[in-house]
Amino acid sequence: MILSSSSNLGNTPYFVLGGYLILLLALGVFSLLKSRAAKDAEADYYLAGRGQGILVTSLTIMATYFSGFAILTFPGWVYSNGVSPMLYALNLPVAAAAIYLIGDRIRAAGHKHGFITPADMIVHHYGESRMLRFLVVLTGALYAIPYIIMQVKAGGELAEGLFKDTPPFVLLGTEITIYDTGVFALALITMVYVLIGGMRSVAWTDVVQGLLLLTAMLVSGIAIFHALDGPANYFQKVSQLDGKFLTMPEPGAPFNATAALTFCLFASLASVIQPSQWMRFYSARDRDTLRKTSIIFSTILPVCFLMGVFLVGLGGQVLYPTGSEEAATHLARPDQIVIAVITETLPAMLGSFGVFIVTLILVAVMAASMSTADSALHALSGIVTRDVYKPLRPRSTESERTWVGRIVIVVATIASAYIAHSLADSPFLSTIAQFFFLAMAFSAQLLPITIDMLFLKKGTLTGAVSGLAAGIMTVFLFPGLSPLLFGEDASIVELTTELKSHLDVGFCGLVVNVLVFIVVTKWSARQQSS
Repeated sequence: MILSSSSNLGNTPYFVLGGYLILLLALGVFSLLKSRAAKDAEADYYLAGRGQGILVTSLTIMATYFSGFAILTFPGWVYSNGVSPMLYALNLPVAAAAIYLIGDRIRAAGHKHGFITPADMIVHHYGESRMLRFLVVLTGALYAIPYIIMQVKAGGELAEGLFKDTPPFVLLGTEITIYDTGVFALALITMVYVLIGGMRSVAWTDVVQGLLLLTAMLVSGIAIFHALDGPANYFQKVSQLDGKFLTMPEPGAPFNATAALTFCLFASLASVIQPSQWMRFYSARDRDTLRKTSIIFSTILPVCFLMGVFLVGLGGQVLYPTGSEEAATHLARPDQIVIAVITETLPAMLGSFGVFIVTLILVAVMAASMSTADSALHALSGIVTRDVYKPLRPRSTESERTWVGRIVIVVATIASAYIAHSLADSPFLSTIAQFFFLAMAFSAQLLPITIDMLFLKKGTLTGAVSGLAAGIMTVFLFPGLSPLLFGEDASIVELTTELKSHLDVGFCGLVVNVLVFIVVTKWSARQQSS
């Protein structure tokens, strides 16, 4: 077993991180210069002129899809719970199929009718309705806003890991810690390149960030094999772990099979139809682009999960058993298992080059946060501008709406950085975190009207509004939001807590959503015919 006691990265992080941030800003400037020749300012800013090819489309969709979950949360789950979270990786082929089957129909409609946001397409199908547009915007906002705040917060946590020995300094009478510096730096850089370059800037930075993260996932798998003296030794040591790490838990326990499978089916579809991904489908050049993106997605991501971070999570339990002195020394939290393994292994394995690779992987964690934050910022700008500002000011020009979108980006970024900095330990940020974990469940409520709109074409406007509203309200009844609304001891909290232990929250909301959608559609259709 090869472990180095020295994890001092020296000045390397400063140079690597500085070069990375300069590259992102350069891509933003390049995108701005290219967009000046665009005839349709709004479509160019939000959809990069609807001409993105295979490389950009596949990597921007993948980078937006996995965020920091891939390299922090997921291996932390495996470290703490064993093989059971691996079932969640089944969502990848489901999402890949949806990218082609759902995404291509969205692309075709967007190109034909000039749609920019999800609500544009939905109200075009069901009929213009302020209530329907509002509910679609609300769903998108409930997905995007918590993601922006939590990803900005992740920038501060990464800075603490990279520069933990950096002392705080005083600016205008306020003490600024390295956490605060990370929050402000990630927020500022992300805001600038989204602001100046729009979708083209977001997509090209996602290419860089996606390549970084995919590489980091695979390199971490190589590192754990090396730390445990090769693949044969790795599997032999893992096979000797406590049986609870190698078997599925009982029904009702965390990561049980029923909850995992319902999550895989519905949360994967939810992540494909959330606003930033929906707008990426509009941006794709043609059907072949999305078909090949689907193949790349279904091939590369499962390999990176199975042969990368999954191996680290399980092997980490061998290196740092839960409750051991090694775990106390190297892990403040389970989600740091990848960082602990690479910082201890790669410098011993590769010397100075290993230190560079470690720094690159830590920057990849920042890339994961930025690739999700920039997409959420960009999508939030689009839905506020098109679905809120334009109906309030119908005579506004495309150029005017584009500038309003930029103002939304600035305001959202400043607010997110303020919350992550000033309210880091407050109950408010804990509440935002609860929305973050339910983001997929809210996004999933768009699924019934999306399927009906693209394939069935049976629903009515009243049915769509009623079903979507019922689904959103159902998600609000689940922990951790229901205790905030009804109190910890309310019977509805006990009921939804029990349901959540067996089924995915988004699935529960969808059951209510679909039932209401069908019943109200039949009733309203009968009313119209009479």
